[in-house]
Amino acid sequence: MTRTLVLLPLLLVLPLAAHGQLTTPAEKSASRTIEAGDLRAHIGFLASDLLEGRGPGTRGDALAQQYIATQFQLLGLKPVLPDGSYLQPFELVGLTGHPETLTFTSASGRLELRYLDDFIANPGVQTPQAVLQDSELVFVGYGIQAPEYEWDDFKGMDLRGKTLLILNNDPEDDPKLFGGKARLWYGRWDYKYEQAAKVGAAGAIIIHTTQSAGYPWQVVQTSWSGEQLELPASAETPRLQVKAWTTEQATRRVMQLTGTDLDTLRTAARKRDFRPVPLRVKVSTRFANQVRRRPTANVLGLLPGSDPKLSREVVLYTAHHDHLGVKADAKPGEDAIYNGAVDNASGVAAMLEVAKAFTALPKAPPRSILFAAVAAEEQGLLGSQYLAEHLPVHPGRVAANVNIDGLNIHGRTRDVTVIGLGKSSLDKLLSSLVQAQGRLVRGDPLPDRGFFYRSDQFNFAKLGIPSAYFSSGMDFIGRPPGWGKERREQWEAQHYHQPSDELRPDWDFSGAVEDVRLFFLLGANVARTKELPRWNPGDEFEAPRLQALEALKSEGPR
Repeated sequence: MTRTLVLLPLLLVLPLAAHGQLTTPAEKSASRTIEAGDLRAHIGFLASDLLEGRGPGTRGDALAQQYIATQFQLLGLKPVLPDGSYLQPFELVGLTGHPETLTFTSASGRLELRYLDDFIANPGVQTPQAVLQDSELVFVGYGIQAPEYEWDDFKGMDLRGKTLLILNNDPEDDPKLFGGKARLWYGRWDYKYEQAAKVGAAGAIIIHTTQSAGYPWQVVQTSWSGEQLELPASAETPRLQVKAWTTEQATRRVMQLTGTDLDTLRTAARKRDFRPVPLRVKVSTRFANQVRRRPTANVLGLLPGSDPKLSREVVLYTAHHDHLGVKADAKPGEDAIYNGAVDNASGVAAMLEVAKAFTALPKAPPRSILFAAVAAEEQGLLGSQYLAEHLPVHPGRVAANVNIDGLNIHGRTRDVTVIGLGKSSLDKLLSSLVQAQGRLVRGDPLPDRGFFYRSDQFNFAKLGIPSAYFSSGMDFIGRPPGWGKERREQWEAQHYHQPSDELRPDWDFSGAVEDVRLFFLLGANVARTKELPRWNPGDEFEAPRLQALEALKSEGPR
């Protein structure tokens, strides 16, 4: 789970969806096979010390894969890979290396920034050395190219071999641009590095502020130090030599070399007519890069659909099976295993229970159901990225993705939180199902944090696949106002990405059962409804969806 979420009381009720019969008697009966005891049992194994935190490429990772594959087989799901296996193997590349200094020179002087205190940098190339040699520093505003907003920060300038200095987030003064205060993909750091590489830059430096990032400099220090995992690079994909962050204070010191005011540059960058600003500063660094490879795998299981035509389409369920492994610097006697019980053994358990409910139906739904336990989510959504690049069906044939990342362990709620509410037609269906449970839909109260782009559904949304990602509510039945928020904040402070994220006897799965039944009923409705889900008009993922559907037209009617 690549998010830390604090939820506030914000309720939103959507009109009932026009989807015909919301649930069938058979679906209601099958949903009752989802039980708290089975959730607990799956979590108990996946989060046990035996699996040693399920770090990618480890023994525990392989054990988790085999456990999930065995459960798929027991449920009667079919392997979809050509070799008849449930495992979709792929390789991860680990990069370890960083410069001690980042050097800036201009006609007026020389400045060396210090690693960790002033900057964080990692190699962007999977080679033994990363190099910037007198690379010209250019300020490119937010580094965004968004035709639908008539926005282009690069303006056709030749940026090959240069190092780009980039603002974090996206312009938020105008609510009609980039979602206003809501963070879109354009505001994410990974988008900015990707765009910098596409225009041929040698390096990219993002300016960190706590306000723009949503987290302090300490988070950048801990997240970007140590080994960084990636998928193997392809020869066709452009790469940066160096990917870096600088603190705002350090950036202002760099600006002193140029006589340029950072705040003036920020103001100019908020306008469409902004043009890149060469800063008359050269950037240099050189450092060794240790490269190693390790194997991991996604686990895929298919329930074939019952309709001869619609069965070519799938509803895709995902949950990541990895976690953080074993703490490298643990003291003697200290608990060193990151068990990852909530994050995300619970999500895998939920997906297995959803699969059980589907196989309990007297007849499979018209569309097929594809279940994918994906690897290396904690390392940058890598397993879902690999699956998105190697889907067993065309993206236009994936009706929807339902992603599960963590379960409610505190009891029943009167509400459900939807991350990315307002993006697709799935909202209306989901709202109707939630209301049928006697609950309400809650929108994401922190849209500026961009949580929709920080879990596995994002890789499928980029392909145009309508995606649902929702969390438990915060209004707990039988508890005083604010209790849910306090419990969530306490869990995040004490257990999130800590060895203490372990299965406990006092966990209350009653609310989780309601949520998992909701996951099942949502996919079941999509699997039998003729009309495909769609992104709302103007959404950032609408264009790739339309392109994917257009690409299928040459094959004739669905």
